[in-house]
Amino acid sequence: MADALYSPFEPADNLARMTSIDPAGRRSYTGWDRAAQATVANLRQAAGFAPDDPRLAELLRDLAGRSADVARLWNAHTVQGKTQDAEHFLHPDVGPLTLTYQAFDVRDAPGQQLVTYHAEPGSASAQALGLLGSIHATRRQSEPCR
Repeated sequence: MADALYSPFEPADNLARMTSIDPAGRRSYTGWDRAAQATVANLRQAAGFAPDDPRLAELLRDLAGRSADVARLWNAHTVQGKTQDAEHFLHPDVGPLTLTYQAFDVRDAPGQQLVTYHAEPGSASAQALGLLGSIHATRRQSEPCR
């Protein structure tokens, strides 16, 4: 389902990069400003767990160098972990989706989290998410074998 949800992104490999600098981010998150602020605040928290991590430092340089919005948000020094909230998406295949996420800390890996998303059962978003899964599965079945 993550592949289906993030199918508008190229590549769908790093949520911070996808949200902040991929043009699909501004189209996919209906509250892009809020999503970008939360993403950067979460990166600032990650930097606190691993202040000398060269991969994180490189990611931050890349994001801030390619996006004035990220640089501005980084310089605000807001720190906020991902906990529980709703994300509002506009997917090109199924339209608006409201998904609630819950983040769980991984005990043996400080700074790492497992994040789950779900739609409210019986909601329009749940129906749209089911349709999105069907569309994505159908597309994958029609792709040539690799």
